[in-house]
Amino acid sequence: MEQTQIIRLAVPSDEPGGLDAARSGRFRRSPCFTIVDLSRDTVVDVHVVRTGAHHGDRGLAPVLLLGENGVDVVIVAGIGHRTLLQCVQAGIRVFAGDDRPTVRSVIEAFVDAELVPVGGGAIDVH
Repeated sequence: MEQTQIIRLAVPSDEPGGLDAARSGRFRRSPCFTIVDLSRDTVVDVHVVRTGAHHGDRGLAPVLLLGENGVDVVIVAGIGHRTLLQCVQAGIRVFAGDDRPTVRSVIEAFVDAELVPVGGGAIDVH
């Protein structure tokens, strides 16, 4: 019997988070991350984590939050070079999804392989 692989995606989101929330354009200053578990191309779980205020952490706090939540992939509208390197070092793959307005549309674009990996790290969801 084949084991189904779960991929955990995070999308920086505006409040209140969730699939219908607006995608936040600011990774480090996003109020929350919507975390989506995918099995093949099907959403199997969705939850929201709040980021809180992080000042003076040089952008590391959101990366640590993603790592604590077992995130495999983060889909961003934009990301700074240092933060990108922090994600890569944490084993989190980064994809660009800057022209998608909602979390749901970002996830659909990922499933349809329409997003571009940033800094390498393509992934097969099927």
